[in-house]
Amino acid sequence: MAEPESTIINTDVKQKDPSEALVIAVTTRAIFNLEEEHKLYMEKGKEEYIRHQQANQDKPLPPGTAFAFIQAVQYVNKKILESNPAEKDLFDILVLSNNSPESGMRIINSAKHYGLEISKFCFVSDEDSTQYLKSHRVKLFLSADRTDVCNALRRGVSSALVFQQEVQAPSTPLRVVFDGDAVLFSDETDQVFREQGLEGALQYERAMEAVPMGEGPLKAFAMHLGKMRKKFSQEKSPIRTYLVTARSGRDMGIRAIKTLREWGLAIDEAFFMDGAPKGPILAQIQPHIFFDDGLHNIQGARDVGVPSAWVP
Repeated sequence: MAEPESTIINTDVKQKDPSEALVIAVTTRAIFNLEEEHKLYMEKGKEEYIRHQQANQDKPLPPGTAFAFIQAVQYVNKKILESNPAEKDLFDILVLSNNSPESGMRIINSAKHYGLEISKFCFVSDEDSTQYLKSHRVKLFLSADRTDVCNALRRGVSSALVFQQEVQAPSTPLRVVFDGDAVLFSDETDQVFREQGLEGALQYERAMEAVPMGEGPLKAFAMHLGKMRKKFSQEKSPIRTYLVTARSGRDMGIRAIKTLREWGLAIDEAFFMDGAPKGPILAQIQPHIFFDDGLHNIQGARDVGVPSAWVP
């Protein structure tokens, strides 16, 4: 596999071992608010965009949707190293960008300005930059481009589409909320629901109660998160995970709980919404990121200022 066009190692940050770390790749538009610059690129073309970025290279970009999530991830690393300075199972963040290194200087400078521990900046000129994710052992990919996300999911990398929004940075610890079906779990029950309605889905769940559900696109990421969480006691953990699902607790919650138990994945809290809107409970949890496959749920989360990522 060819290396990206240009990978710039951030010498200010201790480099992690990608075979042991939980590698997260974010695109520049996921971590910073580049909407004005993106508009300039679409309307005036690449040359004008590069000129603008070079002229403003010392002006920090405003934070984007995934910014608070990356900051919280850094906090987890700090806590892990405090309890064991030799620990190698850490978060490792790399930025993937379609910029050239020249126009990318503003991105590097912005990351340094905010003290973000990004270990590598990969500047890729290929249309499909996701081909480099596997060689970097990426376990989660966040992008503001739908094609990127679909390509990454096809390559078997846990991925989600980040929508640009104003995010109030919540405090630590790192809080991650997962939807159930088609995110943590496979979409088998969703398919039955689409074909046979609610009654059919309920019957299917009762029949399959003892059988764990299949794996969803974010299971691998959630499992690694769970492994890191186990290094701490429940009270002292810098990671909190939540399941917020449209399932009802009475009829369809049992199989979800049994599946998590079977996987050995401990979740701090599970909310079975029985089809009720998720916004109010998300506003209470204040997660750094919320993963869901339903665009109406993503919109509900955005309405209450929760950073959201859609799993198509």
